[in-house]
Amino acid sequence: MRMPGRHSLLWRLAGLLVLFGLLIVTLQTDIGHKLIEMNSRLPAEAKSTLRELAREAESAWQQQGREGVDDFLRRLREREDVWAVVVDEQRQSLSSRALDEMERRRLDFIRPLDGMLGNPRKWPVFYVPFGNGEARLVLELPRRLNPRKHLPLWEAVLQYVLPVFLAILLGYLLYRMLIAPLAILRRQASALSAGDLGARVGEPVCARRDELGELGRAFDHMAGRLESTVAFQRQLLRDLSHELRTPLSRLRVAGENETDIEALRQRLDRELQTMERLVADTLELVWLDTERPRLPLEPVEVGRLWEVLREDACFESGWSEERLPCDLEDDCLVRGHLNGLAQALENLLRNAIRHSPEDGVVRLSGCRDGQYWHLWIDDQGPGVDDQALEFIFQPFTRLNAARPGGDGFGLGLSIARSMVRLQGGELWAENLSPGLRMNIRLHAV
Repeated sequence: MRMPGRHSLLWRLAGLLVLFGLLIVTLQTDIGHKLIEMNSRLPAEAKSTLRELAREAESAWQQQGREGVDDFLRRLREREDVWAVVVDEQRQSLSSRALDEMERRRLDFIRPLDGMLGNPRKWPVFYVPFGNGEARLVLELPRRLNPRKHLPLWEAVLQYVLPVFLAILLGYLLYRMLIAPLAILRRQASALSAGDLGARVGEPVCARRDELGELGRAFDHMAGRLESTVAFQRQLLRDLSHELRTPLSRLRVAGENETDIEALRQRLDRELQTMERLVADTLELVWLDTERPRLPLEPVEVGRLWEVLREDACFESGWSEERLPCDLEDDCLVRGHLNGLAQALENLLRNAIRHSPEDGVVRLSGCRDGQYWHLWIDDQGPGVDDQALEFIFQPFTRLNAARPGGDGFGLGLSIARSMVRLQGGELWAENLSPGLRMNIRLHAV
């Protein structure tokens, strides 16, 4: 399986998931350490409270001796429900009760007020020296002064709330990345299905370089092609209906006024041939525009093809072959579809003969241009206005012929351009002095 490109959604999604995982791990680790560090020492308020308790114990010792210390410890246990003792520098109890072995061992793990709280699973014991430095108050940290009392809440936030928040953020980013463009596509697809042929997803989606951008560009291309096809077919339908009215009107007039049956039959035959040719050309143009068939391409000798077309044109028009010269080199080979290219050249040739003067010349010439052959057909007719050089390729365009006449239906150049484009080429016109030049650009062999 081929790996997706570097702009694929796969890498964006993978990057988001990796970032999500790293954020959770990093934030939980860093913030967890920060929380423990912030709550590993007593705050100033707790230190002040413990120093105040030490002053009370010192005052009780100085005023009432052991009885005062006993009374202080009793009141402290009732108030704070903590273990506490008052000892001298030799760690002897200053109360009336001597320390037991367990209490003596606890004195080995006491810490100053500025010390760390230590293991969160064990309750810390602090000592606060008296003012004279000859004794100290040793007590468990009161529960109300515990700086870690809110730590479980913060841990819950860190372990549950933070991942949920990051998951919501990830979901929002995924929505912006995936769902929002799809919502635009769905909305424009609904508008297109409702008949709004101008619906496009636009830059927000098409500017992306991933699969959704490709989908948006494909949608806009499809919508543009559909709009142009429908507009083209509507225009053809209007023009075709207009073109058909003229021969039908002539048939109606002939049927009402013509008394000669043979003349009426000939008139009917001519008008039917005209309408048949008109419908056939119109259907071919519609087929070329809507189906856009893939024509099989092969090497085509343009000079040999011109000879065949020249022979037919001379038979139909009465021109001599000298008036249809070919200046191409013998090695002029293009990559094209033989029948399609023949039809395009035949339409151009007939159009040039139709607009040439009585003694005019229509010449085929060309030159190699890199990977292409640039061919051109020159006539000596009146040419067209510069503003109409592109307009003449529109269906049913006849600049000088009164409708309907024998000057064609204005479909030949449209069919020729469509045929050339299906072969990967281009067809355009330019004025000469005098005459008109039809330029063809095709891939060389």
